[in-house]
Amino acid sequence: MVRRRLEKLGELRRRGIDPYGGRYPVTHRAGLLQERFGQASDDDLKGAGSVALAGRIMALRHHGKSCFASLQDGTGQIQLYARADQLGQEYDLFTGVDVGDFIGVTGELFWTKTGEMTVHVKAFTFLAKSLRPLPEKWHGLRDVETRYRQRYADLLVNPRIREIFLIRSRLIGGLRRFLEEHGFVEVETPMMQPIPGGAAARPFVTHHNTLKMDLYLRIAPELYLKRLVVGGLDRVYELGRNFRNEGMSTDHNPEFTMLEFYLAYADYGDLMELTEDLFLRLASDLLGASRLSYQGEAIDLTPPWPRLRFFDGIANALGVPASAWNDRCRLLEASQARGVSVDPDAALVALWKGLFEAAVEPTLRQPTFVVDFPIELCPLAKRRRDDVALAERFELFIAGKEVANGYSELNDPVDQRERFLAQIMERARGDEEAHRMDEDYIRALEYGMPPAAGEGIGIDRLVMLFADQPSIREVIFFPQLRPETGP
Repeated sequence: MVRRRLEKLGELRRRGIDPYGGRYPVTHRAGLLQERFGQASDDDLKGAGSVALAGRIMALRHHGKSCFASLQDGTGQIQLYARADQLGQEYDLFTGVDVGDFIGVTGELFWTKTGEMTVHVKAFTFLAKSLRPLPEKWHGLRDVETRYRQRYADLLVNPRIREIFLIRSRLIGGLRRFLEEHGFVEVETPMMQPIPGGAAARPFVTHHNTLKMDLYLRIAPELYLKRLVVGGLDRVYELGRNFRNEGMSTDHNPEFTMLEFYLAYADYGDLMELTEDLFLRLASDLLGASRLSYQGEAIDLTPPWPRLRFFDGIANALGVPASAWNDRCRLLEASQARGVSVDPDAALVALWKGLFEAAVEPTLRQPTFVVDFPIELCPLAKRRRDDVALAERFELFIAGKEVANGYSELNDPVDQRERFLAQIMERARGDEEAHRMDEDYIRALEYGMPPAAGEGIGIDRLVMLFADQPSIREVIFFPQLRPETGP
């Protein structure tokens, strides 16, 4: 098939036709024509006059001295009809087009006997030759991986996949509109940082030759955004890429998109209310309802959403009183009795984290704010005033997945320095994800940061939810994959 297309490529050149042409004066687009004239009469179509479209041929059907074709552009498809007595010597060139080739056509609209809007081609121009036949079927595990590697082909033959990414685009636009309506300013902060911070994660490392220093792809923009709050920008947000050198799964990609925003003179309670409003707005804009279906499960986004205290979640899952949170032996016994797998040698803080992830997170199906985490798990969050062992932090879970994380920001530079020092001790004990000391950030806090609250929302997981997709790879154009091993 490729060889025959290469032969046609040579034939085009011998006829003096540029097989990879240039500009074409498009006046109309396929999908928009369908929307505009979908209910039009024959006279209305004739009154539309001449139209000029360009796109890829997706089907071609010959009928002797006439033929039908389907042309697809970025908005949809439309049928073409060509006749030998009108195209003359160019008719054989038109019928020699392969599925996948790009052409431009000029003609008039009409309805076929079967009621399909069609362009009666009066002239056409060859625009680009396709040397590979388009894929016909995509099924099975092996082909799923091929779809991710060759997303360009996946998008061509699978309209459902295109719709996922249109949802993604509309969702991101909705986020920006909501935040701007609430007075937030969009900013950009460094993606290469001398000190990685703002999250517990291992960074990717690169090297700057001129500066002769290592830099890190950011794991979060948090510490730079809060520097801007110090500088007087009291409502800021950034929508961009983060990078974490961690495993890959249906929920994780090393390169991912995150929304982070910061609101001065607020706390984590304000953020939870704002988040409920934001998600409800997105549901209304994208779905026209406050409910959605995710993998066959009905999700109701109607606020208010439940607030579940971190240790209450563990106690409920293990069947122990909440007061047993610091009783290591009792927690291990209960986890073993309930069949919850955890590391019996883990430190108490790591045990809490492991128990919560294994026993609590999968049960949180409807939107739920998990609140009041142990302070040891929150090195950048403010302590609760009525219980300094807990942090004013929440994580939002929907369908068993963490979708958002927010807290009242720690703005006490003395406390922040002590927290960083404690994290350094954890790194010395082998925790590669523990935070590092950032003296410049401490200095920024010493100038004074107003009380503030900040939140991060994982965009890819949010798109998974609204597009009803089980894997993060379905909502990222080009997910990270292992190198190909075969031809």
